Amino acid sequence: MRGDKGFTLIEMIVVLAILGLIGGLVLGRGPPRSGALEMRKTAGEVAQTLRLARTRAIAGNRIVDVVFDVRERTMRVGGEQRRGFPAGVEMAVLSMEGVGTSILFLPDGSSSGGRVELRSGGREAEVGVDWLTGRVSVGDAR
Repeated sequence: MRGDKGFTLIEMIVVLAILGLIGGLVLGRGPPRSGALEMRKTAGEVAQTLRLARTRAIAGNRIVDVVFDVRERTMRVGGEQRRGFPAGVEMAVLSMEGVGTSILFLPDGSSSGGRVELRSGGREAEVGVDWLTGRVSVGDAR
């Protein structure tokens, strides 16, 4: 025997099998999730929907509403298809008149005003709409 250096086929198969098991365990867990990031993402989506409605009201010179269905956990702009909220996210819509289900945007950019409060797993976020300017703001996820 000459003392050849190298790996046998069996050694290579064993190493590949171990790497495959480790990779399967890591990928099986999925990406790490952050409750604060999920809440921030949801608040951002609500804010974008409200900004879209304001833009459509100004561009179309008409009233555009954003309707929230608290029970079904959905929102929609005008007559469009409803968009759902992630599982576990609860919301409350507070308009200038009190608890409501919609926020209106007028052709001049103003709105009926109000805020959308989001809660999930002890985390909270708030999306507000100024009644005079129609400006949409997002409060930090807590």
